[in-house]
Amino acid sequence: MPTDSRPEDLPAAFAAAWNAHDMQAFADLFTQDARFVNRFGNFVCGRDGIVTMHAPIHATIYADSHLRNELLDMLPVNQDVVILHFWSRLQTGAAHPAGPHALDTLIQAVVQLQHGRWLIRALENVTLSDPRSGTPRLRDDAPPAV
Repeated sequence: MPTDSRPEDLPAAFAAAWNAHDMQAFADLFTQDARFVNRFGNFVCGRDGIVTMHAPIHATIYADSHLRNELLDMLPVNQDVVILHFWSRLQTGAAHPAGPHALDTLIQAVVQLQHGRWLIRALENVTLSDPRSGTPRLRDDAPPAV
């Protein structure tokens, strides 16, 4: 798995843990008191809550999914806190009720240096969608950023 010794390594570490469907590796990316908002607006607190939210979907509908993340922006707040924005493309497999399909989200993560490791303190995941219809869209279909 990629190292998370730098804040910019966390998107790759997040994808690696997701793709391995390794909930312990996934949990280890977060601070003990982390906050997580998934793409459906569900809010959970703490590592245990994050794992409780993700473990069932990794055992079922996302069991054969694959995630690819791409760092978009990194904004230092101070020497121990950085805000990351990264694109995330989820490719579902046959285990998903809607079958194989791709889905793009934009993730904002506040990461903090704790005990020599960069960890996610707060994360929010937003699905890209058409603002008029709410239909999910891929980044390739999105209008260019201003």
